[in-house]
Amino acid sequence: MEKLSSRFSAYRIMWVMVVFDLPTQTKVDRKRHTKFVKYLKADGFSMFQFSIYLRHCPSMQNADVHKKRVKKNLPPHGHVAIFHFTDKQFGMTELFQGKKEAKKPDLPQQLELF
Repeated sequence: MEKLSSRFSAYRIMWVMVVFDLPTQTKVDRKRHTKFVKYLKADGFSMFQFSIYLRHCPSMQNADVHKKRVKKNLPPHGHVAIFHFTDKQFGMTELFQGKKEAKKPDLPQQLELF
């Protein structure tokens, strides 16, 4: 049986970040932008900044699943980048609002079914 501490290691837990710049000049472009953002939210991503969405994943395998889903839902135009990094790396992020250091987002609660 795998140790609980190794299952929730900051080196195993992953974050997936989707960064995008989509056109919004036409009504069709705005509709595609809205559809993409709604998809990200439905798949468990949270807005980090205006065009930056983050999702917490318990493992690299789970992160790969969500990256594949994003790729299947890419809009036909615009720029999208998908990053993934460990919880340990995310923990070293420094956030600021103006010159004042900001609080990091709360971690999602992990569910343990077995």
